[in-house]
Amino acid sequence: MPVLLHECLDALQIKGDGVYVDVTYGGGGHSKKILEKLTTGKLLAFDRDGDAIKNEVEDDRLILVNDNFSELAKYVKLYRLKVDGILADFGISSWQIDAAERGFSLRFDADLDMRMDKRATLSAKDVLNQYEEAPLSKILKEYGEIMNARQVARQIIAHRTVQPFQTTFDLKKSVESLAPKMEQNRFYARIFQAIRIEVNKELEEIKSFLVASEQVLVPGGRLVCISYHSLEDRLVKRFIRNGMFEGEPERDFFGNFEVPFKSIEKLIVPSAAEIEINNRARSAKLRVAEKK
Repeated sequence: MPVLLHECLDALQIKGDGVYVDVTYGGGGHSKKILEKLTTGKLLAFDRDGDAIKNEVEDDRLILVNDNFSELAKYVKLYRLKVDGILADFGISSWQIDAAERGFSLRFDADLDMRMDKRATLSAKDVLNQYEEAPLSKILKEYGEIMNARQVARQIIAHRTVQPFQTTFDLKKSVESLAPKMEQNRFYARIFQAIRIEVNKELEEIKSFLVASEQVLVPGGRLVCISYHSLEDRLVKRFIRNGMFEGEPERDFFGNFEVPFKSIEKLIVPSAAEIEINNRARSAKLRVAEKK
């Protein structure tokens, strides 16, 4: 069930003969609706998860690539495309969460994997069993926004000296004594999020993608991004506003500065009706920008 579907389609301003990119194909929900609006146009879609590629629809106008969306510029050049709009639905797919063996969910006692791309070498098990206290603490603090990150890191290391981590429940059990009362699941979810982001280098991928989007969009082309937590949304917001992720752009003598995008809409969030139908949309935030 694609999140903020109608809002995304409206924001892309799809032309029948245009070229569009869906950098997070997943189950194909957004892509199928984009294809319905195309006549002679093209849709380039990405997903690094091989399972998502199995969801490919048969359509001559679709080019589906099994690679990271940070490689956007390379494939746009390869296929000689001029891009009118890009859609990015960040975060983890519902079907990835529901596949117990992938290790993304709190609900299942499964192997600590968490790789979005099964070809990748680093897994959640490697992070938990091999990272030293300082980098592990940094990941938990920055990616999970865990207040007592150093204490959690020490607890994880203490656990693995007795028994190496194998499953998701091993991770939950190792930190359960530190979980705040009445907020255990939220605490566990933040830890899982931090480990998952590290395994998949998610924030680095988003940064590379945003830089590439500036390179490939035609003037007037639309950039449409859905984020699910503050770390993702902060990167998108800052890049649209400043054209960079840290610091401020250089200003001229009059205090003006040039940025590649202009913001088109205020922050868009799902309606109460959509959240009632699809609870996993509740944290979604949509930002829209136009290439200058």
